[in-house]
Amino acid sequence: MPTLRFVHSLSPHGFHRVAYRDWGAEDNPDVLFCVHGLTRNGLDFETLAQRLSHRWRVLSPDLPGRGESDWLLNAADYVYPTYLTTITAVLAHARVQRIAWLGTSLGGLLGMVMAAQPNTPVEKLIVNDVGTIIEPAALTRIAGYVGLDPEFGSFAELEAHIRAISAPFGPLTDPQWRSLAESTCRRTPEGRYRLKYDPGIALPFKQATPTATDLWPIWDAIRCPTLLIRGEESDLLSRETAQQMQSRGPKPARVDVPGVGHAPMLMSDDQIDPVADFLERRS
Repeated sequence: MPTLRFVHSLSPHGFHRVAYRDWGAEDNPDVLFCVHGLTRNGLDFETLAQRLSHRWRVLSPDLPGRGESDWLLNAADYVYPTYLTTITAVLAHARVQRIAWLGTSLGGLLGMVMAAQPNTPVEKLIVNDVGTIIEPAALTRIAGYVGLDPEFGSFAELEAHIRAISAPFGPLTDPQWRSLAESTCRRTPEGRYRLKYDPGIALPFKQATPTATDLWPIWDAIRCPTLLIRGEESDLLSRETAQQMQSRGPKPARVDVPGVGHAPMLMSDDQIDPVADFLERRS
């Protein structure tokens, strides 16, 4: 079981408490830092962490507004500077100097920005199903559900909702779907079920322009060894963009996951193995 830790970080409208999970030996200098997607939370990496924590210390935060972390006072603060400040606070609290970064979707974008900075702590980068250009069709699909605040009369209804909006995750098992639903639900005082994130996270997402998703300058500044994972049926990271990414910037190794869209959830051996192999590869 991981240790659940908390740290305070600062946004433009005040402090907020951030939760992160810590698997493995606290004194292990080999640290894998895992960051989830837009509406998810750090428990998405539990299966991967259990597999790798004998070799790596695995840290996984709940970004502000998700999971066990506080909701921000102003929804306009759900932006990259707040997330990057939060991540810096977590790294300092965990006393970590250097990391391998694994990010899914939004977490991958944040990893790209972190890895591109001068004197970055990111020594290896794994980008899971996101890239320098985000396809408009995927943005439209995600905008169709992010920010809604549905309420469910039973856990089964909530799980059915998660299965529907997350169908691109691919052919997960019933226990895996149940785990993803359990980690994303909260009980109301009335005994009903709601999603475990602040609907306000949708505000900056829906205000973003196509120009804001053109990250080629960031990608070209990355120098560390990089692995790019793509769901073979992804509507967010196109095959053409992935191919271009392989020829520029860090020129990553690439793995395509068959039968999966956006995004591979890294909950099975066939998806975790490439991550483990890359992490052990000499630079």
